[in-house]
Amino acid sequence: MQQLTLGYSPCPNDTFIFYGLVHGQIYCPGVEFKERLEDVETLNTMALAGELDLTKISYHALGHLRTDYCLLRSGGALGRGCGPLVIARQKTNMQKLRGKRIAIPGQLTTANLLLQLFGEGYEDLLILPFHQIMSAVIAGEADAGVIIHESRFTYNQEGLQQVLDLGQWWEEDSGCPIPLGGILARRSLGEELIKRIDASLRASVEFAFANPQQPKNYIRQHAQELDDEITRSHIALYVNDFSVDLGDEGVQAVETLFSRAEARGIIPACKLPLFAT
Repeated sequence: MQQLTLGYSPCPNDTFIFYGLVHGQIYCPGVEFKERLEDVETLNTMALAGELDLTKISYHALGHLRTDYCLLRSGGALGRGCGPLVIARQKTNMQKLRGKRIAIPGQLTTANLLLQLFGEGYEDLLILPFHQIMSAVIAGEADAGVIIHESRFTYNQEGLQQVLDLGQWWEEDSGCPIPLGGILARRSLGEELIKRIDASLRASVEFAFANPQQPKNYIRQHAQELDDEITRSHIALYVNDFSVDLGDEGVQAVETLFSRAEARGIIPACKLPLFAT
């Protein structure tokens, strides 16, 4: 039995997706998974250090990892109406935020990549765990923040104002859904094993869709926000048909994101295929 390290976040969409795979509901022949739950920026850093065999990753980080890792077709977060939001204490606009301090959930998050693709002048960054960003904005430690995950559903309860929906901007500007995070596998695992893992991951997503109550306690054990309605909204927003399989539309979205980031010099160019061939 081969033991592989598997990293994913404690957010409800990930614990929902991976529940079946790590709780004996889905069997991957010849493989035992040792899970590691960390926030996405920690996972990005661990992957850059080569510490994980399989991991959830920000697509921004994947842009720097394509030599050593390939993308799986299942398990990721990609869709419409689910992008990061720029928020502030008072109504303002992106032009006025140029040169201001902006809190982000990580240097290599897709949230930051979208902010940089939006335009220049957003380089004064305060890097914080995603759940601390709203507090930093309220306290005046940052002029604005880029929020993700559960924060999208609670920022208005804190009296904060939306400045820009970066996901909506991306969709309108590119015509593509927004790629947020994907699942990676070390290329050195080999094509046959990678495809076997991908099939098992797809089965885990399908299991969760078919049995949504089974992962409930596991999700609550790790979630930042325990309100059941917010948790359900979170899962509904980030887990969809693209999580089962990226499909042609999802692949095109990822390739468009990378081509724009390469053109801006944000990520290095790479000629290797996205997937195990």
